[in-house]
Amino acid sequence: MARIAHLSDRSVLGISGADRVSFLQGLVSNDMTTVAPGRAAWTAFLSAQGKWLADFFVFADPEGERLLLDCTASQADMLRQRLSRYRLRAQVELGETGYAVHAAWGEGFTPPEGYPAAPDPRVAQAGWRFLLGHPTPHPTADEADYDRHRLALGLPDGPRDCESDKTLLLEANFDQLNGISWTKGCYMGQELTARTRYRGLVRRHLVPVSAPADLPVPGTPVMAGEKTVGEMRSSRDGAGLAMIRSEHLHDTGLVAAGHGVQVHLPQWFSLPAKPQ
Repeated sequence: MARIAHLSDRSVLGISGADRVSFLQGLVSNDMTTVAPGRAAWTAFLSAQGKWLADFFVFADPEGERLLLDCTASQADMLRQRLSRYRLRAQVELGETGYAVHAAWGEGFTPPEGYPAAPDPRVAQAGWRFLLGHPTPHPTADEADYDRHRLALGLPDGPRDCESDKTLLLEANFDQLNGISWTKGCYMGQELTARTRYRGLVRRHLVPVSAPADLPVPGTPVMAGEKTVGEMRSSRDGAGLAMIRSEHLHDTGLVAAGHGVQVHLPQWFSLPAKPQ
């Protein structure tokens, strides 16, 4: 049976108006022309210097009048304000929608008719995301269940795993999780993102880790002997994510706050080839 959870820590912004696609296209890392009913995109909004500020899923309104941004609730106001700065003469309106975000994974899920729904565009194992006008009255899982699911897959969760104005998209594996279009043309922060890729400048990666006990809080250093090789990000029940330097991803004997930490590289993950 499918696991279905309401994600109460998410909000949904709406962008309406004739210029909604072209407006967002010039601001985010993925190609907004690919968004359609039944097909969502995962994308990032960057600083002008190419550092992560927010990420979100973009759905097409079934009525064809809006783009719907499924974002971390704590970032919704910031995101709306920052996007609004770039409206200029574009015919767009931004606002809250009141939609409730849900995730579904496992066998036997049928998306609800008449509501925005799409497979999670990052990896197939993640399942589906869908929006309803209210939290589902019949959940079969909770937010903790979903958190364990996405940690096992190595999927970042916004500001819990990325640092505002510090994290590079390739450090958080946006390139391997279908969060970047390399062909769409210019967007804010595009220059550094492209340079990071072509010059092989990625020196650390966000990867799943585990420990026999609960993992320490975000920001706790991960050590290889006396050397700091990374730091913890989000975690739950002994499973988590950590930002680890690339040359130490295969190390054994890593420690965080006295706990032995083991790295688990996901099936979808690969280290980028060094430039010739």
